[in-house]
Amino acid sequence: MHTGNVTTPFGRRPMTYAMLTDQLAAQRIDENASVDKWKLYRWLCEARTRIGVSDRALSLLNALLSFYPKSELLGSDSLIVFPSNAQLSLRAHGMAEATIRRHIAALVDAGLLIRRDSANGKRFARRDSEGDIGQAFGFSLAPLLQRAEELEAMAAEVVAERLHFQSLRERLTICRRDIVKLLDASGDEADVAEDEEIERMRSLYRDVMAGLPRKPDVSELDAIILVLEALRENLANYLAHRHKTENYSGNPAHSERHIQNSNTQSKYELEPRFETKPGENRDVANQEMPDMMKGQTTHRAPVSYQAGPVLESAGLKPFPLAMVLSACPEMLNYGPGGTIGSWRDFLSAAVVVRSMLGVSPSAFEEACAVMGPENAATAIACILERAGHINSAGGYLRDLTRRAERGEFSLGPMLMAQLRANGEVGVRRA
Repeated sequence: MHTGNVTTPFGRRPMTYAMLTDQLAAQRIDENASVDKWKLYRWLCEARTRIGVSDRALSLLNALLSFYPKSELLGSDSLIVFPSNAQLSLRAHGMAEATIRRHIAALVDAGLLIRRDSANGKRFARRDSEGDIGQAFGFSLAPLLQRAEELEAMAAEVVAERLHFQSLRERLTICRRDIVKLLDASGDEADVAEDEEIERMRSLYRDVMAGLPRKPDVSELDAIILVLEALRENLANYLAHRHKTENYSGNPAHSERHIQNSNTQSKYELEPRFETKPGENRDVANQEMPDMMKGQTTHRAPVSYQAGPVLESAGLKPFPLAMVLSACPEMLNYGPGGTIGSWRDFLSAAVVVRSMLGVSPSAFEEACAVMGPENAATAIACILERAGHINSAGGYLRDLTRRAERGEFSLGPMLMAQLRANGEVGVRRA
């Protein structure tokens, strides 16, 4: 057990409660404890920003560690080094004495050193008749040994965060490259170059990149990558669908012809079914879901792709649920049990919010038919976030539906605006 008396600083330096706590903790070090001092120093360098010390302070600590004669800090030793300022300056690459004092104070405040001041403030050691050190005054390295496990864990977390950040930057770079090249590929054909949907996606990409901070943090990168990955997927699906549609043979000289099934009462639906297991009762929200979301057949005419530049909404995948919830967190209050873990929960919450906002079932069902159930529910969530600025939620939803049917509306800019309003995506500073 490392023992010693509590000492106070020499001169006008005050004693603090933190100093007292550090000294009491140092006295509880196990005699069998040990750690390689240079491994410990590397951990300190990794976790420097979390500890709150500068690189110059760490270079001074490196010099202090070099005065400890053994390669490992041992709990059975006194762990006190007592170099003069002149010797410290030499090993700290000529650091000025005033700078040495300032950085020693920073190391003490960070809980990495303990002062063991003599009566006159000098640093020295008294040796016994056999030459062994009996009593020493200087700086105790005991807090380093006492906090070794904490520093190792802190360094591991910092390294993991740095690797995660690098991974996010790589994902962002690849995603940006894919989107730019897909947009360039869309301009190879004259009719696609004039496509309004491509221009909307191009505009959304510019808006997202304009909101990318110069030095983004992990949360900002996560939010931006969610948007860009959804944009890349929708863009790829759109181009693939467009290419497939344009290659449908309408020439009699070709061996195949496109067969159009005009039966609008087919039992097969593009929208997802919401089924009830045997013995399970439907909740109120499920009872109010549009027929197309319950799996029942409807007599609504299918949305034609040729009617506008926008794809059939069922062909466009919805934005990621995590991104939608980041943009519209109010929806969480209306999910089953106050949480939303799937699109089914989100759709149930949308039905509740639809009723609360005064949106008629027919308006919601029409939005589902044009945009798709998930996108229609996302529109409801965005309306909820701005409910205080919208006089008629039902009329606003019908207007969005008509614009979407004409190819004049896309959910991407609306979600981006909401993410910015919630602080999920940083704004570039001038």
